[in-house]
Amino acid sequence: MKQNIFSNEAPKPIGPYSQAIKIGKMIFVSGQIAIDPKTNLVIIDNIQDETKMVMENIKNILKVANCSLNEVVKCSIFLSKMEFFDSVNNIYGSYFSTPYPARETIEVSCLPKNVNVEISVIAISK
Repeated sequence: MKQNIFSNEAPKPIGPYSQAIKIGKMIFVSGQIAIDPKTNLVIIDNIQDETKMVMENIKNILKVANCSLNEVVKCSIFLSKMEFFDSVNNIYGSYFSTPYPARETIEVSCLPKNVNVEISVIAISK
């Protein structure tokens, strides 16, 4: 049975989707962008702050599911420009330890609200 996962410490969905869905031990976190849940404003001043906000939103969603970034097994990163790869990679990498999750990074032509990075994850709860 699907279970909706919702955190008040992450932005509310901007469309017909859940922040995350848990089925069995698997948790599927929808793509997160840099919306500050306290102000509902998009953070796009610089790619580092944008990436930190995305990762904090993911971390807060996982926390509601009694899970952490340590249980993440797969990530998908979408970038508006591949030139952001190194900066995003540095911030993203600071949130994980070995063994790192499997991952792909893809450049796309446009992201919601014209952000520069969107990240989704799959985690396995304990």
